[in-house]
Amino acid sequence: MGATITTNSTAVDPSIAGKGYVHPEVLVSTDWLAEHLDDPNLRIIESDEDVLLYNTGHIPGAQKVDWHQDLNDPVLRDYVSSEQFEKLLREKGIDENTTVIFYGDKNNWWATYAFWVFQLFGFTNAKLLDGGRIKWQQESRPMNTDVPRFPKTNYKAPPRSDEKIRAFFQQVREHSASGKPLIDVRSPEEFTGQRTHMPDYPQEGTLRGGHIKGARSVPWARAANPDGSFKDANSLRAIYEQEKGLKKGDDIVAYCRIGERSSHTWFVLTYLLGYDRVRNYDGSWTEWGNAVRVPIEKGPDK
Repeated sequence: MGATITTNSTAVDPSIAGKGYVHPEVLVSTDWLAEHLDDPNLRIIESDEDVLLYNTGHIPGAQKVDWHQDLNDPVLRDYVSSEQFEKLLREKGIDENTTVIFYGDKNNWWATYAFWVFQLFGFTNAKLLDGGRIKWQQESRPMNTDVPRFPKTNYKAPPRSDEKIRAFFQQVREHSASGKPLIDVRSPEEFTGQRTHMPDYPQEGTLRGGHIKGARSVPWARAANPDGSFKDANSLRAIYEQEKGLKKGDDIVAYCRIGERSSHTWFVLTYLLGYDRVRNYDGSWTEWGNAVRVPIEKGPDK
C-alpha cells in the first residue's frame, strides 16, 4: 500500500492552493515562510546535495541535516535506527507538535529525500518550501551563517516502517516481472545505458548501464520550473498521465541511482497528484546494475 497522507498542520498556503494539487498542505511558498520565520512552533531544515553549502549561508533559523551522516547508518546499507532518529530530532528541538519545513539545493532534490526518510518514521508534520534554496536566493531574501540552537525535546520515535513507501530488490524484481509501472527518473543517457552515472558526476561503481525491464523514463527535474518550484498539477498530469499513461490506482515504483532523485518523483506522485500506491526503490541502479543474473534493458523509452 502507499503512503498515508496525514499532517498535524493542515492550513493551506493560498498561493499553493491555486496550483491544483491534491495535497497542497505539504508545500509552503517563500512568502509564507518569510512571514513565519519567528514562529516558535516551526523548525526549518536545510538538506543539500552539497553538504558544505549550508555553512556559506542559509535561511535564518534553519538547521542542517546532512543526508549522509544524519540519515544513513554508518555501517549497514540502510537508514538510521529509531534510536538514532529520535536523538537527531531531540537535538534539533523537534517533537510531534513541531512543524518541520524542508528545503535545499537542486530543486529540493535532497530536501524531498530527507522528507521521505522522515516519513519512514511516521513523522507527518512536515512540509517542503516550494522552490527551495534557489527560489529563496533569486528573490534576494535574507540569508545568514548563524547556527541556531533550540531546547532539546523529549521526542519519542516509533519503530521505522518501510513497507508503505519503500521498495526492496526482490519486490522490484517481482514488480517488473508482473509488468507493473516502474518510473526511472534518471537522465535519458543513464536510462539508455549510454552512461552509468549522471552527466558531470563521477562514475560510482555501477558495472552495467541501462534500465529495469519495463521501466518508463521520466527524468525527475521535469516536474520542476526554472525557479525550482513544482509545476502545477495540470502540467504534472500531462507528463505522468497523458504522456506516460499512469493512473491513480496504479501500484508504482520509482527509482534512480540511490533513491535520492526518485524521492522527488515519489513526492510529486504521492502528494501533488494524490497517488496512494507509490514506493521509492532506494537500492536503485547501484544495486540493480551490479546484481548477478538480473535482467536489464538498454535503449530509449518504448
